Amino acid sequence: MTDQLPIFYSFRRCPYAMRARLALAYSNVQLEHREIILKNKPAPMLEASPKGTVPVLVLVDGTVIDESLDIMLWALAKNDPDHWLPHKPQPREPAQSELIMTLIEENDQVFKKHLDRYKYADRFPEHPQSFYREQGELFLQKLDERLAVQPFLMSEQITLADMAIAPFVRQFAHVDRDWFYQSRYQHLQRWLTQFLASDLFQSIMKKKPLWKA
Repeated sequence: MTDQLPIFYSFRRCPYAMRARLALAYSNVQLEHREIILKNKPAPMLEASPKGTVPVLVLVDGTVIDESLDIMLWALAKNDPDHWLPHKPQPREPAQSELIMTLIEENDQVFKKHLDRYKYADRFPEHPQSFYREQGELFLQKLDERLAVQPFLMSEQITLADMAIAPFVRQFAHVDRDWFYQSRYQHLQRWLTQFLASDLFQSIMKKKPLWKA
């Protein structure tokens, strides 16, 4: 089996692994899923990707893809039936794909930092937890404003932006669910609730047995 299919190392609750699983499942990529726990990383995964983080995708030819967004793009290049990545724009039209990548970059480079400090505030005693939440809210506000005028982050249809960002908003919301669902971000709440209830998300969150080498 391992000689015929790509091997995918994942940890169920990791938002990076979540978004990779979303794209792989959506694209109907056939693979060998190896569920691990981060406290006991298997040697084959570390040999493939010494940095030791999930997700890791090892292709049949030995190529290793160990960045979640790169895994998403690889999967979409295989099959993108609902056009998560928009078609090439016409001349003088804005390149929506560039806007998508810019929003994802802000999520990954800025929002994720505040999310980590908000979730693990005891590790960052320089400020109270509320401070880190307020910093993260700057991004939540931007998303909520987008969702006030359209059902998804970029348009009337789901794009890569929605699926790459939603797992991180989910993690932020789950730090204090009561606060999030009583906050002013009603459009973001609607969007996240719809995402969490989707068949695709439900399918990639089903528990799998831990892989043993």
